Order: sequence, then C-alpha cells, then structure tokens
Amino acid sequence: MNLFLLQQTQYFKQDDPLAGILILSAVGAIVVVVFVSNLLKNGIGAGKIAGGGGSSPRKFSVFALHRTAKEYNLNRDQANLLEYVLKSGGVTDPERAVANPMVLDKHFKRVFKQIEKSANSEEEAQQRLALLFSVRNTIEVRHNTSPDSPSAQRISSNMAAVLTANQESYSVKVISSKGENILVDCPRNAIGSLIRFPKGTRANLAFFTRTSKGFSYDCQVAGMADTSFGPALQLVHSGRVKSMTQRRFRRRQGTFPCDFFLVRLEDLKNKKPPKMVVDSRRMSGSVTDISIGGCAIKTQNSVPAGSRLKIELDCAPGVPVAVLGQVLRINRSGIANTIMHVKFLKIPRKAMNAINAAVFEYGAD
Repeated sequence: MNLFLLQQTQYFKQDDPLAGILILSAVGAIVVVVFVSNLLKNGIGAGKIAGGGGSSPRKFSVFALHRTAKEYNLNRDQANLLEYVLKSGGVTDPERAVANPMVLDKHFKRVFKQIEKSANSEEEAQQRLALLFSVRNTIEVRHNTSPDSPSAQRISSNMAAVLTANQESYSVKVISSKGENILVDCPRNAIGSLIRFPKGTRANLAFFTRTSKGFSYDCQVAGMADTSFGPALQLVHSGRVKSMTQRRFRRRQGTFPCDFFLVRLEDLKNKKPPKMVVDSRRMSGSVTDISIGGCAIKTQNSVPAGSRLKIELDCAPGVPVAVLGQVLRINRSGIANTIMHVKFLKIPRKAMNAINAAVFEYGAD
C-alpha cells in the first residue's frame, strides 16, 4: 500500500511541470491577444507591432501648432484658423508646413476656394477671407524678415526683373543665367525699337524671389546676342548680390490695366477731417506690380509726388477694385512713360481680399 501511494505521488509530481507550462502558455496567449487588440484600437498598425517599416499615419500635433502660432505671432483666432487649414489638409507636422511657402499656399488656396463656395452670404465670405489672409500675411512677414543669404542660383529662366541703365528703368525677363553671365530680353523704347547700350555700360539688375525678397546685381553690358526668344542683352556681373530693402508683404508682378483720378482735400469749416473730392478727369495706366501695401503704375500722365489718387483696376476678370493711394516717388521709364510708386492709404475689406487673392494667385485654377 505504501509502495502504491509512493508511486502515485511520484506520478503527480512528474506531471505537474507540464500542466503548469500549458496553463501559463494559454494565459500568455490570451494576454497577447488582448494587448494586440488594444493596440489596434489605439491606431497602432500591425507593421509597427511586428517591428516592420509600416506604421499608421501620424496624428496632428496640436502642441507643435501652438508653438508655431506663438513663433509667428498669431492671435487665438488666427491660430484656430491655421489649425483648421492644416488639419483639413492632412498635415501632421505644422512647423514644417508653415516654413514651406509652396506647401502653405497649396492648403490656403484650397480653403480659399471652400470659403467662396460655402459662405452663406457675401459679408460672411469677406469676413472669413479677411481672417484667412491676415494669417497668410502674418506668416509672410515673418518669412520676409528671417535671415536669408542671397545666392546667384536665385536667378532662373523667365524670371521678371528690372534693368536700370543710364538712369532709366526697364522691365525685362531673364532668358538664362550661367555663372557671371546673364541674358535678358533686350529693352525697347516707346515705339518698340530695340535700345542698344554701348559695351561696358554700367547697369543694375534687380529681381524678387517667390517669397518677395529683393536682390540686385551690379552689372556691365557685354553686348547683344541672338537667341530663340529674340534679341537679348548680355550682362556680366561681379558675383556680389546685394539684398534690397525687405518688403513686408508679397508682391505680384504683371500688367493690370487701371484708371486713376486725382483726389483733393477740401478744408471746409467745422469739417474734420477734410472732405475728399475725386476729380472727374480720368487717367489711365498699367499696374506693373502690386501688394496690399501699394503698387507701381506705369503711365504717360504726369502726376507730382505726394498726390492722392483713387485707383480702379480689375485684379481678376469681373473683380473690380477701388483704393485710395498716395504717390511716394516717380521714376522715368523710357521716353514718354513714368513709373509712379504708390502707397495705399485706404482699402475696403472686399478690395483687400481681392488684392490678396491676386497676389497669392489663389483665384487661379
């Protein structure tokens, strides 16, 4: 009997380790299943669990958004709108997106189109667009005031530039730029004839980058050249790029036909401020570049510096704009033309939104 009991005892002692292992394995399997299920519910992909390269999309970093908003001096309403713009576009890294003007404009243009289509009224649309552009311009100001080292690589083909020679300024386009040599289309006078500069003529070529930062080269005329684009002026520069005065807002170069009228102030008794009276004489010209801060107008009309003007133009087909400006300075352009540099004094909200849309090219398809 004792021998039997001893055998039974030995039997159970031999089987206990195996049973324990089986039980522990079953419990472990259940724990792993529960753990994996919880991870999947929390959005972590199977590739990451397996240690592979795949992973689920990153979540939008609200913390990074607030840090970026503070860095760019955005107020609460502006920060909230920026969060919507980036979140709705699937952006996960706000800092990187805001630092890249091309990426930023892609998302702002999308929301611009949404506002135009979804607003319940014209007033609501203009109010929302004004906030949208206030965010974009605030960021633009920061981009324009950040350190940036000029480089000869900034000049690219078909870039608009301003050539100054013999105290005259001409709007030109860059044909090519290699090393110290730059080819620009040859300037023409008022009747369309080529202007030929003697070899060695000192000149200056000014241009703006996509972020509206201005740079210029001191050059010398090396001669004329025939290209597939027509006659070209060959310039040689020293390689030293000069940074021009930073502009606060982005500018757009182009040709926008405009009309303008002189505005005079009538100092009537007991009237403060003085009444503004728009002259009935209509003058015409072309806006050659524009920002929400001002514009340049090429015209054959003679207007003295300091004059106040009512300016009417179409920033886009069917989008008329009327603003009040003041002529800061005047430059000669060719034989009969002058360039008036105008500072805007008063811009209605709708006009400001239209100018911003034209400058950032959000209205274009």
